[in-house]
Amino acid sequence: MEGNQRLSLDQLRKWESLGYGMFIHFGMSTFDLDELSQGDKPSTYYAPDELDVDQWIRVAKEAGMKYAVLTTKHVSGHCLWPTKFTDYHVGTSSNTTDVVGEFVKACKKYDIMPGFYYCSWDNHHLFGSVTPSNTKLHEKAFTTEEYLQFQSQQLEELLTQYGSIGEVWIDIPGVLSNEYRHKLYKQIAELQPDAIIMMNHGIGDGSTFNVDYAWPSDLIAIERFLPNSHHGHQPWREIAGEKYYMPGEVCEPIGREWFYVEEDKLRSDGELLGMYLVSRSRGTNLLLDVGPNKHGKLPHHVVDALMRLKANITPWSN
Repeated sequence: MEGNQRLSLDQLRKWESLGYGMFIHFGMSTFDLDELSQGDKPSTYYAPDELDVDQWIRVAKEAGMKYAVLTTKHVSGHCLWPTKFTDYHVGTSSNTTDVVGEFVKACKKYDIMPGFYYCSWDNHHLFGSVTPSNTKLHEKAFTTEEYLQFQSQQLEELLTQYGSIGEVWIDIPGVLSNEYRHKLYKQIAELQPDAIIMMNHGIGDGSTFNVDYAWPSDLIAIERFLPNSHHGHQPWREIAGEKYYMPGEVCEPIGREWFYVEEDKLRSDGELLGMYLVSRSRGTNLLLDVGPNKHGKLPHHVVDALMRLKANITPWSN
């Protein structure tokens, strides 16, 4: 059975064969130390003084990872590329490097598949929207037509200026209307036909998929959990009476925080190995998150942990 999904089974299984990737959370939240940044700091507050994007991807390669996903814009709204649709971006910051451009360049250099993360929850560019930050009830959050146009314009920039992108991650899709999510999915698929599209449905073990929050999507996110222990990840799903093959992707930080926080304690070597082996044995990819520090580098203790994990994985991969 081929299924009703946009991408062929061969394309989806090729993505599944990548197995292990690096999630990179970096941006304004690295500097204001607030994962759910209010977006109220000036652009110049973003100020890495030893930025080394090449190092991030070199480490990914050395760690045995096959792909990487970068937070191009997180909740703060500050953009890691010089977008023309706002002045809140790296071009007006204390380090004007186009991080997105350097990321794609490094991925090409080290033969790592590049992916872009884009957050629909934006505390800086409201355009009259209500975000989860300014309502006590998350289900009351919504986005205006003006914001939706802004998001579409930015994604067109990202998906037309940097070459082939293998994965496009849309976070907090629940603040978008169902009609717009379908329009957005179509836009991404037209601009990057071979890209696998993730609409992140949120925390859970992947047993269920929240259609109202995150459809359409090519993937099922498994966040803050591992795949179901009884039956593993079940990729075949029935949605609106149609069958779809939807691979799973576990996304977890190497510590407890998504962005780099100095006092964040990394998971033990045993826990990291367990996360990898359980994710892979239960039929999903592992997208392991690391956060470059305020200097713009992956710190030594994080790199060392990734290298120990690779050494621990090796006997199981033979």
